[in-house]
Amino acid sequence: MRDRQWLVASFFLAVAVASGNSQAQTFTTLYDFGATADGTNGTFPNCLIVGTDGSLYGIAAGGGTNGYGTAFKLTTEGTFTLLHTFCADILCPASLGEPNGFVQGTDGNLYGTASQGGANNEGGVFKLTTQGTFSTLYSFCSLTNCLDGKTPQVPLILGNNGNFYGTTTGGGSNNEGTVFQITSEGTLTTIYHIPNSLAVGQITQVPLVQGSDSNFYGMSDIGGAGGHGLVFQLTPQGTFTAIYNFCTNGVGQCADGNQPLASLIEVGGNLYGTTRQGGANGGGTVFSMPLDGLPDDSLVPIYSFCSSCLSNGNDPTAALVLGNDNNFYGTTSKGGVGSAGTVFQLTSAGTFTTLHEFCTVTNASHLCLDGSMEPDHQGAPLVQGCDGSLYGVTPQGGGNVQSLGIVYKIDMGLTGSGCPSNTPGCTYSINPTNITSAARGGADTVAVTTSNGCTWTAMSNDSFITVTSGSSGSGNGTVHYTVAANTSTSEQIGTMTIAGETFTVTESGTSSGGGCTFTLSPTSITLAAKGGSKDVSVKVKDKTCAWTAVSNDPFITITSGSSGTGPGKVVFSVPGNTNTAALMGTMTIAGQTVTVNQAAGGCTFKLSPKSGKLKSTGGTFTIKVTPNLSDCDWTAATTNSFITITAGSSGTGKGSVTYSVPANATTNVLTGLITVGGQTFNVIQAGVK
Repeated sequence: MRDRQWLVASFFLAVAVASGNSQAQTFTTLYDFGATADGTNGTFPNCLIVGTDGSLYGIAAGGGTNGYGTAFKLTTEGTFTLLHTFCADILCPASLGEPNGFVQGTDGNLYGTASQGGANNEGGVFKLTTQGTFSTLYSFCSLTNCLDGKTPQVPLILGNNGNFYGTTTGGGSNNEGTVFQITSEGTLTTIYHIPNSLAVGQITQVPLVQGSDSNFYGMSDIGGAGGHGLVFQLTPQGTFTAIYNFCTNGVGQCADGNQPLASLIEVGGNLYGTTRQGGANGGGTVFSMPLDGLPDDSLVPIYSFCSSCLSNGNDPTAALVLGNDNNFYGTTSKGGVGSAGTVFQLTSAGTFTTLHEFCTVTNASHLCLDGSMEPDHQGAPLVQGCDGSLYGVTPQGGGNVQSLGIVYKIDMGLTGSGCPSNTPGCTYSINPTNITSAARGGADTVAVTTSNGCTWTAMSNDSFITVTSGSSGSGNGTVHYTVAANTSTSEQIGTMTIAGETFTVTESGTSSGGGCTFTLSPTSITLAAKGGSKDVSVKVKDKTCAWTAVSNDPFITITSGSSGTGPGKVVFSVPGNTNTAALMGTMTIAGQTVTVNQAAGGCTFKLSPKSGKLKSTGGTFTIKVTPNLSDCDWTAATTNSFITITAGSSGTGKGSVTYSVPANATTNVLTGLITVGGQTFNVIQAGVK
């Protein structure tokens, strides 16, 4: 058995811990959603993050003018801004509703999932700028039989490659959900189809986390060898491994905990998490285990909550957060003097402290003015602001009789440590910290220096600066960027945020009579529904003038010429339009807009032969499938027992379906059908004469 001194030496002592008073802290209701009695600013807040600008951004799962939730911005002083109202009914087709949360991408935009709405009313993925511009990136169930999944119910995570990862609760090849990757342009790739297996459990209810080994880790609150939940590893290539099974020592004897409902976090090569139930006192646990899950008994309960101990709380349903003081902070959904949950601290010395007990401040109507948690639902993790304070949400409570929820702040006197583009406890430096560029622009680099394992991100805060590579990293690294030509005679100044540090670009203006003036041809392009490839020429007199080209819509892909110096050409491609509506999108090239229009499409299929007239002897036969567009997805299925599809049950573009029919030993003619891409293929087999 592995020596467990790593646990004692590095983090917690697995001993009974004392509850006591923490250093002085102040609890403040920062925003009450009851401020709008009709809930137009949102209800049931379920997500809070700290943006790279230091502001708080959050999601309310309900309310808004349409009743499907809102997205909001909140300063740490309490100034509220409504960014977006979600919608998912006939008044707003193809929009999204009931958001699950979001994460900030390396480009500074917010990316999240919603359970309802979209083109197929099965939910989708959205992008929201911090100024409130909303777009639907992807609608689930876009593939036949929803092979791409449907109805996501947890937020996305940002991967170490700059892409996003998430899960769906339905669809996929087994109709049990999927694990997927999606880019900031909306390109979705399914990396795992969840099987209908108790050994795998229900892994789509808990957000994933990506470990320092690049693998994904998560939990299920049911299933596993003990039937009470598990911890799993999923490689980026889609290999699933259950690395720990809770409560394998018998029902009612779950000393290691059971029913985890919160995501994991990684600290120092170890995973930390919570379970809702079990443990020594029956109220849930905080536990730790090595990243690789070895040996099988490596999970250690660090703290056991008590289901009958009021002050400490019980039933933790939100992920832990590591503060910049190297202590863990979390919440419980039950317990406390007000029986509405608690906020707690767990120190590296093993001391547990209750920081706040909800619903201890009430009015004459018995409303929980300081908030109230909701039992049996996944809670939103606490976040530590750039000012060092802790921030969180409660889905209920506040001054309105409908108890619409609050955002709260706990000031513990901790110092700020920068915004969350960095790993807590790590120090960073960049070189250089500023640059002066000529009007023609160009490409350059910034070096990031930090310790191994310290993660960071880089993002541009101004449109004329583009991060071309190195948008995130771990340890020492390099950020590559380009500065577009300045066509104005005025100087322009912009910044990038790199590892929490500010990098300043000062670009000179053009001199009179010269400078970087670009001409694009054409500036508007129309393509047929079948798509294709086109190009845009970039003309400029000064051969030293730099420029960039980016696509602003996911159906437009720049295949060459994403940047250049002097005259050049941008080549882009558009796939076949499988929608029945026309598409319009744009590219930004050398600071100018190029519009791309594509005619309405739709998928139709031709089958060859048109039917199958078979002899009584049966055999194996092939149907050729030819769609009108190369991107059309199709499936083949039959409900007739004498027909077996042996190959080609699904495909994209041209393909074939192979089916077999056994010999017909009767004198009766057998009839059946195969449905291919919505077309009916009749099978008629003669009987024995």
